[in-house]
Amino acid sequence: MDPESAAASFFTALAWLEGLHPALLYLVLAFGAFLENLFPPVPADSVVVVGGVLAAQGVIPVWGAALAVGGANVGGAWLIYLAGRRHGHAFFTDGPGRHILTRRQLDRVERWHARHGVVALFLVRFLPALRAVAPAFAGIGRLPARSVIGPLVGVSIVWYGGLLAGGYAMGQNLESLALWLAQVNRVLEIVAIVVVIVTFWWWRWSRRG
Repeated sequence: MDPESAAASFFTALAWLEGLHPALLYLVLAFGAFLENLFPPVPADSVVVVGGVLAAQGVIPVWGAALAVGGANVGGAWLIYLAGRRHGHAFFTDGPGRHILTRRQLDRVERWHARHGVVALFLVRFLPALRAVAPAFAGIGRLPARSVIGPLVGVSIVWYGGLLAGGYAMGQNLESLALWLAQVNRVLEIVAIVVVIVTFWWWRWSRRG
């Protein structure tokens, strides 16, 4: 998203959220952070930043916004992890996923997650779009639950905490914040593309191996 579009998105969200009752505002912030785990195009970043702006205006306390956003984000990712852990193997062995990953590839995914899953989950949760599927593959890779919760909470604190803090500190100067967020997301999108290319190369190579 370019800075002008991001700023317009912020101002649109701000105008709408300002008129909500605080209880409903918490629900909207939580829903945006939760839904991003299921549908990555949701502009959760804009909603969270605006939540920080409204906290700076005294509409809601910043700790309340942080709890709503962080709890919903971690909760949504945790449900995706549990779904991957419970149904992922059946999907790839008996369901449509068998045309995507072979049994040998699935075994390699498990072994790779056993060695690198915690670090990978933490890093990928920062990447646009890929952050939604990372918990699912942590579940498919049988990463233990105790190893998953830490990265999920840590990334939520760093990313969403940073967005809330940015909105709180910048106040109405959303153009500058939009420029910064657009630049950060552009870098993260490039990294995500590289990860997708490397993953696709591994998929092609491992099917021949």
